[in-house]
Amino acid sequence: MLPTCSRFNGAGRHVDWLSTTLLLGGLLICYYVVPLLILLFSQPLGTVLHQLTDPAVVSAATTSLTGASISTTLGALFGLPLAYWLARMHGRLQTLVTTFVVLPLVLPPVVSGMVLLTVVGPNTALGSIAAANGVPLTGSLAGVVLAQTFVSSPFVVVTAKAAFEGVDQRLEDASRSLGENRMATFRRVTFPLAWPGIVAGVTLAFARSLGEFGATIMLAYYPRTMPVQIWTSFTTQGLETAFAVSIILIGIAVATLVVLNFLGMNPLE
Repeated sequence: MLPTCSRFNGAGRHVDWLSTTLLLGGLLICYYVVPLLILLFSQPLGTVLHQLTDPAVVSAATTSLTGASISTTLGALFGLPLAYWLARMHGRLQTLVTTFVVLPLVLPPVVSGMVLLTVVGPNTALGSIAAANGVPLTGSLAGVVLAQTFVSSPFVVVTAKAAFEGVDQRLEDASRSLGENRMATFRRVTFPLAWPGIVAGVTLAFARSLGEFGATIMLAYYPRTMPVQIWTSFTTQGLETAFAVSIILIGIAVATLVVLNFLGMNPLE
């Protein structure tokens, strides 16, 4: 049986495969981390703190966090049942539905915004009816939520689907044989076992919502989210101002991801 972590080449030199993977993967990690560190140290702390009090930045941060929270909640509310159905169904219908779920992940964000405008734009039937009733679907927080939900909810569905598929169905069958109905089995057996994967999907969806730009700017330039505010700062005031706002967004994103991961490691009983 060949060793799993090392090999010897023809010259007798020891090749540690585990170290090789660390080297190759480390290069990718550096590609992630180095630009981030350069960004973080590109602006004096005082400049960043001053930006925190800018009303435009405060408003953008509030809009981003509110929109991301609502869109993530919607993604979980409707995405988890869909993920469970996809995990337990097989056949052409399941394949077709999965294709539609994954489609927003591969569409360019601007195209996603254009697609949404054909349904909820101000000149569409749905958009006109909503605006007439005082709930405009574009140029509003509703537009932000619609854009964020479209691009982020697939993360909940795809990740939760994999988590549900990882639950041994024999455990569900045992629960059903003891008299529990499907809902009780899901609540007491399937959901707790799939919890880490569910939290991972929710975390990815929240992070994607915070960083959403393309579809959001198509549906709602106002109220501005943090990514839109960064773009506006860059185009009107220059790169240095945009850097400061970007650091704030990174701080918010990291803080929320830490909280969500903590919840994932410590699920409520």
